[in-house]
Amino acid sequence: MALNDDIRLLSQIPLFGGMSEDQLRLIAFGADRRVVSSGQMLFREGSPAESAYVVLSGRIELSRTGRDGQPEVQAMVGAGTLLSELALITLVERKFTAVATEDTGIIRITRPLFHRLIEEYPDAALLIENRIRDNIASLAAKAAAELHRFA
Repeated sequence: MALNDDIRLLSQIPLFGGMSEDQLRLIAFGADRRVVSSGQMLFREGSPAESAYVVLSGRIELSRTGRDGQPEVQAMVGAGTLLSELALITLVERKFTAVATEDTGIIRITRPLFHRLIEEYPDAALLIENRIRDNIASLAAKAAAELHRFA
C-alpha cells in the first residue's frame, strides 16, 4: 500500500479523524508495515501492549480465554480497524488474542511514535484528549444503561 493510501485509511479511523495530512504522514511514515500470514498470531491475550495495530487488509479474529480454558471468539475485524488504541497512551495488557484468518496487512504504531506526534503537534494532543474523553463518556453511559436494564 502506498503512503498516501495509508494516510487516507488513518484519516478514517476515529482516533485520527480530523488530523492534518502532515500529522497523519508522520504516523504513516513512522509505522511498521507487514503482512501477518493466515493462522499467524499477532498478539496474545494478557501480554503487554506496547503498540497499536491498524488492519490495512484481510481479517483478524479476536478471542478470549473462556471459563473452560478454551478460546472464545469475540469478534472478527477487517480493514480500518484500530486494535489496542489505549496502548498508544500507556502500558496495558492485551485483552484478546489476535490471529489472522487470511493473509492480513497491518501497520504497527508504537507508543514512542505516537508520543512524538503529540510532542510535535500539540493540537493533535488536544484532539486525541477530546476523543478519549468522549470514548470514556460513551462507555460510562453504556454501563449505566446496562445497570438500569437489570435494576
